[in-house]
Amino acid sequence: MADQSKNNTPEIFELNNGSMHVKISNYGATITSLYVPDKNGKLADVVLGFDSVDPYVKGLAPYFGCIVGRVANRIKEGKFSLNGVDYTLPINKPPNSLHGGNKGFDKKIWSVAGHKKDGEKPFIIFKYHSADGEEGYPGAVAVTATYTLTSATTMRLDMEAVPENKDTPISLAQHTYWNLAGHDSGNILDHRIQIWGSHVTPVDQFTVPTGEILRVKGTPFDFTEEKRIGESIGEVGLGYDHNYVLDCPDQEKEGLKHAAKLRDGASSRVLDLWTNAPGMQFYTGNYVNGVVGKGNAVYGKHAGVCLETQGFPNAINELNFPSVVVKAGEKYIHTMLFEFSA
Repeated sequence: MADQSKNNTPEIFELNNGSMHVKISNYGATITSLYVPDKNGKLADVVLGFDSVDPYVKGLAPYFGCIVGRVANRIKEGKFSLNGVDYTLPINKPPNSLHGGNKGFDKKIWSVAGHKKDGEKPFIIFKYHSADGEEGYPGAVAVTATYTLTSATTMRLDMEAVPENKDTPISLAQHTYWNLAGHDSGNILDHRIQIWGSHVTPVDQFTVPTGEILRVKGTPFDFTEEKRIGESIGEVGLGYDHNYVLDCPDQEKEGLKHAAKLRDGASSRVLDLWTNAPGMQFYTGNYVNGVVGKGNAVYGKHAGVCLETQGFPNAINELNFPSVVVKAGEKYIHTMLFEFSA
């Protein structure tokens, strides 16, 4: 078990099962590196990030690898009402509130409640206590995030949150930027992706959903069959930054539905993502611009792709979206399964 006395210092922990090697920080429960083999058994680090915790703490990461909350994505104008009370949140991405505010869960030091570094099914358990009123949100919430290497090349993330005394919106997301060719290999436009979503939630000029639910068929958003990420990206402005409705039935795995299959042709690495969340933000790193990362690699636009399973953005203000409100004493559960192959 981890030494509890070290929990107030940002540091990096390792998980290694002999096939996969993952580094995760207690600062933001952040994946800082993840090595998986290609078709020839050659390992590469497939996530964007930094070599040490310092750049994360200094705010240099555009949400690389972290868990964002209390509510992921955008809340329109940083306002919502719940149980007859109006709440106002920090406007940290004008004119909206993004990823939990100025100091969301990604900028907190989580305590380490358990850690098994290697052997069979290595894991690490992070806990965070979010106070009543933190970043404007109602009620205290006890949050747990557990990363487990469940098999040779599979990682599972279990996120749980229990509001202690008030109903509150909760929607956590894992914000890793993936590049299956290797974090330092350039852009992801030649990666191919299939998304098990036949609808998106269209957005306004500030990337907030309009409330509409739009069929992707016949649009540049259609990834119901595998295609190159860059194929139609020029038709969607800066790039993809949209919530997909995960509504295409497919086989289940461990009670989770298939969200996406991401493939890099050169290395043959594949990431299959499974989840129990209703939506997934497909984000192509449109705002990444000259970030100096691991080994002095320079990450430019589209250097990585995010597959953030989540509740729908601004769901707290949209009655026709699945609710993100969790009642006091009830448990929010969000599971993701990252299954790698080559």
